[in-house]
Amino acid sequence: MRRFPTISAFHAFLQLPPPQHPLLSVVDVGAVPHREGEEPMNMVLEFYSIAVKRMHNVRGQYGQHSFDFNEGVLSFMAPNQVFSIQVADPAEAVEKSGWVVYIHPDFLWNTPLAKTIQQYDFWDYALKEALFLSAKEEEAILNLVFAIGQEYASSIDRFSKPIIVSHVESLLQYADRFYHRQFLTREKANHEVLDRLEALLHDYFKSDTVAERGLPTVQHVADCLHLSPKYLSNLLRVVTGQNTQQHIHARLIAKAKEKLSTTTLTVSEIAYQLGFEHVPSFSKLFKTKTNLSPLEFRASFT
Repeated sequence: MRRFPTISAFHAFLQLPPPQHPLLSVVDVGAVPHREGEEPMNMVLEFYSIAVKRMHNVRGQYGQHSFDFNEGVLSFMAPNQVFSIQVADPAEAVEKSGWVVYIHPDFLWNTPLAKTIQQYDFWDYALKEALFLSAKEEEAILNLVFAIGQEYASSIDRFSKPIIVSHVESLLQYADRFYHRQFLTREKANHEVLDRLEALLHDYFKSDTVAERGLPTVQHVADCLHLSPKYLSNLLRVVTGQNTQQHIHARLIAKAKEKLSTTTLTVSEIAYQLGFEHVPSFSKLFKTKTNLSPLEFRASFT
């Protein structure tokens, strides 16, 4: 694995001229030389990356997921995330276009964005969950990237940093809006995810091994669906109004109701069968979700 603590070091690796600012860079993807015959390597950047680009015959690896860059996408990487880039087919030519903005966390020091930038969930999305832009959306993003590039290429003065930070913040807010649009417009794909989630939770709580395995975590569910936890929760929240944890609890409560109404198992036995180590935790969750204690719910059937 190769780590790049500075933007200057990464420019040198990409065989690009040194950045005009040590903590900020705007790179034309088409100007990055292609490194023939080099084996793919895992890389870690210690700075933010915001990229809008198309790269034909290039495949990326980000976390456990691979991704094809053939379509115009907007992607985000926070500092210290692992990724790799490689040519998909050595026999084919590589075509690439677009722009990348690199921002070192120190550039944001003492600005409001330094405190809010991590509130944008897409920093934790997998690369295959990149934002697919419409032509109009891509134009809006590129306009902001070009505005950042103009300030970056100009003589640095006391106005430069707040102007650039303002453009970056606008870019992040547009991305948040466009992601929300993507959740809404990809209806078929999103409902397929929902169907797979419901089947997964149904099988999980139907299994006799729930008591041994414990309650399913959001991370476990996301891994099974091959999605990042935050992307899955945000998708579900837009489609259903509930995040992943709430879906897990809904399936859990449904199973608990079934056992309370159709068996003579004690509340303790039901709690343990559903993966709870402590009965009070089960009872508290059940009452929070139903406004009844488990015993009160059972009594309503007698």
